[in-house]
Amino acid sequence: MTGSTFTVSNLGMFGVDAFSAIINPGESGILAVGSAVPTAVAAGEGIAVRAIMKLTLTADHRLIDGELGARFANAVRRRLEDPAAMRRELASSWELASS
Repeated sequence: MTGSTFTVSNLGMFGVDAFSAIINPGESGILAVGSAVPTAVAAGEGIAVRAIMKLTLTADHRLIDGELGARFANAVRRRLEDPAAMRRELASSWELASS
């Protein structure tokens, strides 16, 4: 692999719930993606079962400080939690690019 700056490593498809990944040489970061696990969570006044997927971001702090890493991780989380909003955002971006 050459010319890359960031990697997404998905071991969730192999049943791995969570893991930490090591940054590849020459890259700025890596996102480790675990499997979606049915988990009991608070929902209003009750409890509901939701698929919870653990993501672990590892970043080179010479390039990315903790605040920027947290903002990136939160942006990924928001998009995964609301795929319809992500589609609307992409559609809006494509409209701007084509005009």
